[in-house]
Amino acid sequence: MARKIRVGILFGGQSAEHEVSLQSAKNIIDAIDTNKYEVVLIGIDKKGQWHLNEESRFLLPTTQSELPELPESGENLALVPGKHDEQLVALSGQQRLGSLDVIFPVLHGPLGEDGTVQGLLKLTNIAFVGAGVLGSAVGMDKDVMKRLLRDAGIPIARFIVASRYSSKEIGFDYARGQLGLPLFIKPANLGSSVGIQKVKDGEEFERAVCDAFNYDNKILIEECIDGREMECSVLGNDNPTASVPGEILPRHEFYSYEAKYLDENGAVLEIPARLPSETSERIRQLAIKTFSVLCCEGMARVDFFLRNDSEIIVNEINTIPGFTRISMYPKLWEATGISYSELIDKLIELAIERFEREKRLKTDRA
Repeated sequence: MARKIRVGILFGGQSAEHEVSLQSAKNIIDAIDTNKYEVVLIGIDKKGQWHLNEESRFLLPTTQSELPELPESGENLALVPGKHDEQLVALSGQQRLGSLDVIFPVLHGPLGEDGTVQGLLKLTNIAFVGAGVLGSAVGMDKDVMKRLLRDAGIPIARFIVASRYSSKEIGFDYARGQLGLPLFIKPANLGSSVGIQKVKDGEEFERAVCDAFNYDNKILIEECIDGREMECSVLGNDNPTASVPGEILPRHEFYSYEAKYLDENGAVLEIPARLPSETSERIRQLAIKTFSVLCCEGMARVDFFLRNDSEIIVNEINTIPGFTRISMYPKLWEATGISYSELIDKLIELAIERFEREKRLKTDRA
């Protein structure tokens, strides 16, 4: 019998998307083929400590928020660069945890999806699922992402960037004059609609700016696009492919955090989207182009607006998209012909393929 591939599922993290990560991780753990993979659960708590988690005690539901929580118990862990036979080390010294073949980061937001963990995994010489350091960092920073897309000729919404230090120079009147009303205000480095607010007047503007700065030192002020919300999943390394597009029909004012994760009736997901075949194909090709321009690998979900049923505008990319039971990334692939379990297989295969390819690169001049 072939040896099982040892997969570390890395979840939790120190971002406002911590609970979303736990939901995504639980779905992956429930769907992964345990005949093929030996699963090691690695949870990062909100203080940044790494824990070895037992599946029987994993992701206990909370009574208040109805979201899962990570028990802050179990063996504390560290990843150690250079120890090829034992990268995963128990800090107590009482367990020998051995090595991992691949890590599946199911981390959303800063300190998980932004290239920080990806850099650590590269230093530790472990294959990992998803974009590398550069693609992760670019995909997380909406300011840099949008500038790269704009330079590549990919249509995006008009936007203004403000730092904590320059925000006083960009008031409501200036933003309204540049972008019109209503506006969206969001942290530059975050996802899951955390810290995003729709603004219609000066009072809302000031409150939204203050709230966004609670999550990041750089914020975006964007025009409001009146259009249909489309999403498309991308899978691959050098030759990525795109899923059928899906449409989000929010029942809240916009596709907020609550609509995504707390309210099961917060949005209707229409998969595949009702589109002419030509429009659907344009969205798929633009998703692949966006993925490539932003140096992504493995997986990503690209979000679009469709204005007047003809103009396609890229909103953003998500390099570690949600894997909850209602998340678009796996649901779009399922509609395209790849089941949830098969999708996990393909993502792990892509991670190992990239790792083996990078190992062949020369590291000296000999």
